[in-house]
Amino acid sequence: MISVGLGVVIFVLIIAIFAPFVVRHDPFQNNLDLLLMSPNKAYIMGTDQYGRDIFSRVIWGTRESLKIGLLSIVIGAFCGILLGLISGYLGGLVDDLLTRMVNLLLSFPVIIVAIIVVGIVGTGSSGVIVALGIGITPIFARIVRGQVLTIKQNTYVEAARALGAGNMRVILYHILINISGPIIVLVTIYLPLAILAESSLSFLGIGVSPDTPTWGRIIADGRAYIQSAPWICLFPGLALIITSISFNILGDGLRDELDPKLRVR
Repeated sequence: MISVGLGVVIFVLIIAIFAPFVVRHDPFQNNLDLLLMSPNKAYIMGTDQYGRDIFSRVIWGTRESLKIGLLSIVIGAFCGILLGLISGYLGGLVDDLLTRMVNLLLSFPVIIVAIIVVGIVGTGSSGVIVALGIGITPIFARIVRGQVLTIKQNTYVEAARALGAGNMRVILYHILINISGPIIVLVTIYLPLAILAESSLSFLGIGVSPDTPTWGRIIADGRAYIQSAPWICLFPGLALIITSISFNILGDGLRDELDPKLRVR
C-alpha cells in the first residue's frame, strides 16, 4: 500500500509544480457565456457560477493547497521540534512550563486554534499559514519531547557527555538524528490535516482571499449550487479526499518501515 500512497503523492506534487502547464484555461477568467456548464469535452469538469473552468481551478488549487499545507507544516514542525527538544532535554522548571503551555494548546482542536489566530493576524494565505503552523506546533512538541526523554537516557548520550560534548552537539548529533524517523512520519500524517484545516477555514469564509483558488475555496464557492451544479464541489472534494488518504497511507507505511519494533512483528 505504501507504493500506492507514494505514487499518488508524487503525482499530486508533480501536478502542483507544473500547474501552469497543465491547466487548459485561465482559472481566474470569468466567462458569462459559460455559466454553470456541466462537464463536457471542452470543460471536462464543467464551469462554475462565473464561467470559470473547474478543471483549471482544481489543478491550480492543488498548488495553492499544498503550498499552504507544506509551509504551515514547516512552521509547526520547526517550532514544535524546538520546543520539544528544549523541554525534554533540559527538564525541570523549563519542562514543566513548556509542557503546561503545550497541553493548553492541545486541549483545543487545531481548527479552533487556527480560527483564533486568524482572527488576530488576519485572513489571507499568510495568515492561514501562520495560524495552522501555530495550531500544529504543540502536536510536534509533545511527540518530540517524549522521544527526547527516552533517548537522552541511552548509554551513547551519556558517553558523549562524558567525552566533553556540549549540549548543542548532543542534541544535534545524538538526539535529533535519532528522532528523525518519527518526525518524518508526523509530517506525512499531519500535512493532510493542514490541507483539510485550510479547506475548512476557506469553507467558513475566513481562510484565503476569494480570488485564490484552493480546494476549500472552490467548494465554498460552489456550496450554493450543490443541487443545480454539484460538479463544482464534487471534483475539488474528490481531490481533497484522495490526497489526504494517500498521505495517510504513506505516513502509515513510513511508520512501519522506520519503527524497528513494528518491523520485527
